Amino acid sequence: MKLFFAPWHRAGMLALAALAAFASPLAAQADNGSDYPNKPIRLVVPYPPGGGTDVIARIVQERFSALLGQQVLIDNRGGAAGSIGTELVAKSPPDGYTVLFTLSSHTINPAIYAKLSFDTAKDFAPVGMVASLPQILVANTQFPANTVAELVALAKAKPDSISFASVGNGSPGHLAGELLKLRTGTQMTHVPYRGGGPAVTDVMGGQVPLLWVSIPAAAQFVKAGKLKALAVSTTRRSAAFPDVPTMQEAGIADFDVDSWYAVFVPAKTPKPAIDRLNRVINTVVKEPEIRDKLLAQGSEGVGGTPEQLGKVVTAELVRWQKLAREANIKVD
Repeated sequence: MKLFFAPWHRAGMLALAALAAFASPLAAQADNGSDYPNKPIRLVVPYPPGGGTDVIARIVQERFSALLGQQVLIDNRGGAAGSIGTELVAKSPPDGYTVLFTLSSHTINPAIYAKLSFDTAKDFAPVGMVASLPQILVANTQFPANTVAELVALAKAKPDSISFASVGNGSPGHLAGELLKLRTGTQMTHVPYRGGGPAVTDVMGGQVPLLWVSIPAAAQFVKAGKLKALAVSTTRRSAAFPDVPTMQEAGIADFDVDSWYAVFVPAKTPKPAIDRLNRVINTVVKEPEIRDKLLAQGSEGVGGTPEQLGKVVTAELVRWQKLAREANIKVD
């Protein structure tokens, strides 16, 4: 039996074939992220509202939205030292619409927690670093040491007689204190607190002589003369406290603890989406108004490429594993 196709039927089939041929490249574009973004973006902050990470995220949120042409909505998913929100992003579709805004605990947690529900190295693609925030070593005004050299000499003369506070086990401040002990061969006792406020209060009151903490938590008290600053933890001085030396300038070699803030997406996110987000980050952190707002929080805009952030993550995963092992830092 011969099949007969009316002219209108043949024309319809040709039209459908043409439409399919036209739609196929469009589908490929959508799959590879070249039309990104075409809907709102969820920016997951794995810490509670009002904390340091949330504050920095909200400083850049509005500009992210404006430059991307889509709403960027912050979703606070705090808990388990950032692991709950981080896991959410790791298991989200790799399409660029669920984005992680986190801090340097991203590379610390794998070193101090026995088990995480995600792989920091494999489950995320780096996008770009937003800001750098040094830890600052402050002391009670009556503490006899006024410099890091004097502190080290005092600690060596009286082993285990000096304690230092931080905002918690495994925090950047805790790691900075342990690194100081290792680099100088001294013995000091760590006192973990639940946040910078209580720790600052106790150091000013003399209950604990020293504190490693992020600059915003201590800045007003240092400027008011209620705490004295001995050093900052990064290799560069802080623009917020340009007269405070770095630990390396204070004579402690190979010392760098940076509380950075950065953006990541799930692994296998299309490169066009990553590149678009990265361009926006680099534009925003250079804007004078944003730089001033970051500086008011004690941080400095950074920017850079995804590859540069990736190198930081790779290096810190190794560094903090080594420090946690040598200092026996564990969190249950």
